Order: sequence, then structure tokens, then C-alpha cells
Amino acid sequence: MKNTVKLLLAIVLFASCNQYEKTPTGLAYKITKGNGKDKLKNGDAIKLNIEYKLAAKDSILSSSYGHIPVYFVLDTAHLGKYNFTELLTSSAVGDKIEFRLSVDTLKRMGMIDYNAIFHKGEFINGKVDILKSFKGQPEMMEDYTKESVDQKNREITELKAYATKKGIKTVSTKEGVLVEIQNEGTGPKADSGMVAVVLYRGAFPDAKAAFDSNMLNGKPTSAMPFKVPIGMNAVIKGWDEGLRLFGKGGKGRLLVPSMLGYGPQGSAPVIPPYANLVFDVEITDVTVAPPPAPAQSQNPALQGTPHQKQ
Repeated sequence: MKNTVKLLLAIVLFASCNQYEKTPTGLAYKITKGNGKDKLKNGDAIKLNIEYKLAAKDSILSSSYGHIPVYFVLDTAHLGKYNFTELLTSSAVGDKIEFRLSVDTLKRMGMIDYNAIFHKGEFINGKVDILKSFKGQPEMMEDYTKESVDQKNREITELKAYATKKGIKTVSTKEGVLVEIQNEGTGPKADSGMVAVVLYRGAFPDAKAAFDSNMLNGKPTSAMPFKVPIGMNAVIKGWDEGLRLFGKGGKGRLLVPSMLGYGPQGSAPVIPPYANLVFDVEITDVTVAPPPAPAQSQNPALQGTPHQKQ
């Protein structure tokens, strides 16, 4: 009986593998047709969802499903090699593409290296849903803007639920940062044209450890307080908005939706894509910003700090 079951499984697996075709570069793929009749062509503005999974662990490497879809204009003169873009001119809106990438082939092509994630002999499974095509880029960008707003609203809902669960009372800024004001401080607020001097601790919701901090147990460490010029696009929008509610001596917490933080890109290797963030902040001083200095390169000591805008 066991041998019969094994044989049946082998037959099903073999039949499943035979459903895949190969592109000229060796990419194994399968296209499931939808209702679209016209195949995509050069110059089409496209909206699609895409996901990559490690086949051995069935773990997601990256995915746009449930987030902002991928948008781009199809350029047939610069289609990729050994990736799904090879298949777009054979597809139409509504089609679904499944594909299989060999880690060894990607290594041989210089696209990845063997490491703790990508192992010799393993595969990456991918899928694409072609959602929509647009008449032109303006229409595509309008749709992207709508999807971005929807994404931010979902994140705000998540953070409101988190605040309720934790018993955190917050107020909301215009764009949607949730701010717990423990002490609003004294004197002028940290508005445009001012510099806020900040002690901070940044963490992910429900995480015990901080991903970055210049405080230890709520107290300053040897790290220098961070000087934030408000209204100068120097930090993530969540900081620029949230800090405006505090004056000197102010203390509180910023619950920042990812779309007001690092969004779809994240900030590798510390902050993953679409990560909502929680910052405990203490404003030790608020001063008038000094006159702008002559243009010069950014202070390398400040580059790469997780709360900086990138």
C-alpha cells in the first residue's frame, strides 16, 4: 500500500513538473490565463503583485500581496534575464505567472551568493498576478497614489489597535502619526525653523529590544542627543510630524506607520519593508535653527542612523 501511495505521489509530481515550460534563459514557468485578450506590449504601464518564496522552507522572501502592488512601464528592449519579465509579452491582464528560480543558476549569473539564506541546490518559487494596465504614466501614478493612501490607512488601523491593546492614549497628527504625550514640555514647540534635541529609543511594536537608541533604561548614554531640524526633510516624516507636539522637556511616544517611516523599502539590515515603528522620545531642548551653512557633504558620523530619512 505504501509503495502504491509513493508511486501515485511521484506520478502527480512528475505531471506537475511537466506543466512548466522554459524561457530561452532557462527559467521554468507556467502561465494561467485570465480574461484578458490583448497581450502586453512595449510601453504599457503595468500594475502587478509579485512574491518570492524559498521553496525548501516555504518562507516568504518578499511579497507585494497585501501591500502596494508593483508598478512599471514595460520596455521590451531591456527585459531581464532569468526572471519573470521575460514572460510579460506572452501575458495579458488577469494572467497569473508561476516561476521557479535555481539558486545555483542565480549564483552562476552573479545575482546572489550562497549564504545563510540561499543554499546550493535549492530553489526560489515566484508568482505574479497581472492586475491592470494603464493608458499612460499619469493614470498609473494616480493609481499608485491611491494604493499608497490605502496602505497608510491600514497601518494606522493596526497602530490604533496596538495602542488600544497596550492602553496607550494617543492623539493623531494630520498625516496619521499617533502620539502619546506624557509631558508636552514648556516654551515654544518644535515647529518649522526650530531644532529639537532628542533622546530616543526605537523599537518595533511588541518587541522588547530596541533596534536603535541613545538612551539606556530611559536615561542618556554616552551617545550624543540627536539634533533634528524640523521642517527640513532631514528625518522620516513620522518624526518631523510627531516632534512638533513637544517643547523643551517634553516626553512621549511616537507610533509611526511605515508609510511615514521607511515604507516599502525599509532600511536594511535593521528595518524591514512595511515596518511600523514605535519611538520613545525625550526633547531635552528646542532652539532656533542656525542660518544655513555653505553647501557641504553630509557628516558621515550621522549617516545610516535608523531614524534618518534615506
